[in-house]
Amino acid sequence: MGAGPDPVPGALLDWRDSQHFDRWQDRPCALCDKPTPMRSHSGEPVHKACAEEWIAANPTEARLGRFASDQPKRRRDDDHA
Repeated sequence: MGAGPDPVPGALLDWRDSQHFDRWQDRPCALCDKPTPMRSHSGEPVHKACAEEWIAANPTEARLGRFASDQPKRRRDDDHA
């Protein structure tokens, strides 16, 4: 997602690289909460299918390099406390 070309909605992610697999620990998926050894481009636990569905549903955010649990960047002058 963030590394490499921008994801195309509806396309399958290429997660053959070992960086997308944690052989030591399953963690709850950021999108469905079920355990997974899979990791996103930033090391976040997520099923490949869940990530692909999120990209299809959120193409603009995905093309900007964001992912489901990424927090939007706040501007310094955007403090309304």
